[in-house]
Amino acid sequence: MPTFTTADGTRLAHHLRGEGEPLAVLPGGPLRASAYLGDLGGLTAHRRLALLDLRGTGDSAVPADPATYACDRMTEDVEDWREHPGLDRFDLLAHSAGAALAMLYAARHPHRIRRLLLITPNPSALGLRGTPEDRLAAAALRAHEPWFPEAYPAFRAWLAGEADCDDVFLPFFHGRWDDTARAHADAEPAQTNEEAADRYLAEGAFTPDETRAALAALPAPVLVYAGALDGGPCPRLARRVAACFPHAEVVVQPGAAHDPWLDDPEEFRRRIAGFLDR
Repeated sequence: MPTFTTADGTRLAHHLRGEGEPLAVLPGGPLRASAYLGDLGGLTAHRRLALLDLRGTGDSAVPADPATYACDRMTEDVEDWREHPGLDRFDLLAHSAGAALAMLYAARHPHRIRRLLLITPNPSALGLRGTPEDRLAAAALRAHEPWFPEAYPAFRAWLAGEADCDDVFLPFFHGRWDDTARAHADAEPAQTNEEAADRYLAEGAFTPDETRAALAALPAPVLVYAGALDGGPCPRLARRVAACFPHAEVVVQPGAAHDPWLDDPEEFRRRIAGFLDR
């Protein structure tokens, strides 16, 4: 397990899986250890994945200053990570909340990005947000599922702020609610730094106008990847994200939700490898 030390003295770890040209990977959560990403649907057959444990997660150390959990403060962690093996440019894939960090990094260091892949991205860095209506519309697509009658009212109440998060509606975050999805969901609490997660997306972490202006000139090709059944971001919001880049395309995976590599590994692997190998 390779490690490196950031400018503020925090030791961070990353995990190498597979063979071939490197693909740097930022996890979501926010602040969930990278273990949940596995081999990204078998993408290790095409690339050597370098999966970063963000500060305070997984095998990385807890920082001395909790304020450094803010997303904007972590961009220099990514830059230190790039410099550690001496890469001039690199391909960067980021999932969910990790995509907010990837966008901030690309805005600050545009010429370090060779290709940028945003998987079901949280677009907070752009000043964009999914809405409860988006999530309920996506949830309604699952009305045929046997678990829907119990899950939908609880989900609606949570989105309205009338109830706490409930495991009963976890199936909405997965395209297939099978044993693989259940194990993935069950592992989340132990893998996530819940205490620090709120700091990651805290007020002041983003300056959307500046970020949009910088990304409008990003020279790298960008892939914005959405699940057809995902409500955050829904495919419509993913297209708005793509419109912020000059060289972006959108892929919507049928039957997939927020973790598309779990829902159809072969389709996910084919789409991602195709973009990377162009």
